[in-house]
Amino acid sequence: MPRLIQPLDTGDPLGPLPQEFAAIMRPELPSLIKEIGMEVTRAYPEYARLLNGPNGASIRMGVEQSLSSFVDLVAEPTSPTVLRDDMCRRFGRFEAYEGRTMDALQGAYRLGARVALRRAKKVGRSYNFSPALMLSFADALFAYVDELESLSREGYLEVQAQSDQQGEAVRRRLLHLILTGRPVPRSAIAELCEQTGWTLPEQVTLVALRAPSGVDRISADHDVLIDPADPQPHLLIPGPMNDARREMLDRTIPGSGAAIGLTVPTALAADSIRWARRVLELVDAGVIDDAPVILCEDHLTTLWLLSDPVLLDQLAERELSPVSGISATRRERLIETLRIWLDTRGTAAQMGELLDVHPQTVRYRMRSLEAIFGDQLTDPESRFSTEAVLRAMRLRARGGQSLN
Repeated sequence: MPRLIQPLDTGDPLGPLPQEFAAIMRPELPSLIKEIGMEVTRAYPEYARLLNGPNGASIRMGVEQSLSSFVDLVAEPTSPTVLRDDMCRRFGRFEAYEGRTMDALQGAYRLGARVALRRAKKVGRSYNFSPALMLSFADALFAYVDELESLSREGYLEVQAQSDQQGEAVRRRLLHLILTGRPVPRSAIAELCEQTGWTLPEQVTLVALRAPSGVDRISADHDVLIDPADPQPHLLIPGPMNDARREMLDRTIPGSGAAIGLTVPTALAADSIRWARRVLELVDAGVIDDAPVILCEDHLTTLWLLSDPVLLDQLAERELSPVSGISATRRERLIETLRIWLDTRGTAAQMGELLDVHPQTVRYRMRSLEAIFGDQLTDPESRFSTEAVLRAMRLRARGGQSLN
């Protein structure tokens, strides 16, 4: 009659199983491996295809290694598990390469554990295993399966991380290609779109960020293209900036300074990011008031007036040439009065309040301006040019020399 095996209480997960238990279970391994293979392929048909394929021998070896390692650890708790660990990680990597989740592999592990437990109960009846020993075996077995799953998950996540990194690199190349600002073969963009599964939109909205951007990629919508590592970090949002996109942006760049460019056809994406970056420059210069997020569409006139500083100098020289020969103090007073008049078309009294001078002083200055500028103040085109120059100069004065 088989000898009764009592459990030992050592406190180690595999400790309660006496070493004699390994000697009893080892002869069962060959048939147990076959039984587990049959049960698993019945429950998970995709594994039947794999076992009959070119990787079938490696998969069988991995299953055998996993079961043998459990028995080896019962016989000697310090037995090495390097080969088993490597095989489990390979299983996880293979699931990732196949594009599956970990669910099937986890299910196969647990099904295998149930088959092994069923076999142990059958053997246990022949050897009169005590209920305490069977409970210890079950605890040790499922703890062992948890370890196998953990190892496989390491391999799975390793492949996923590599895939994510490669995918992000391709998406960054796609973003750079869209923003080149020059004609790019559509085939090149189409190829990158196919690689990343990204659909080329008809319109895009570019967002310029301050460095360091602190972008939370996880919070961003999946179709948003981001390059947070660029010296001038930015992101591309397909379509317009609606309420949902704005909420997403607030989550993605918490506390970061950003300028939202105009929504433009995708071919004009480079212009959208150029305008957005210019807005950040004007904020830094003190021309535009700072805020966590700034809309370019709120500052289009400012962007236009200050788009070409050298041209503005040339235009100012031409439009203000009539007052170039008078003293600086008088010239400044006349120009300020002219600017107020062009802005308000107000009465002498109204303009006097704005200039903090007597209305009669305003009338005197206006007569002087009419005499100095002549038809330039009555001709619509000339008057528009003069007004544009004065507005631009006032904006530039807010930014000091940093805009020159």
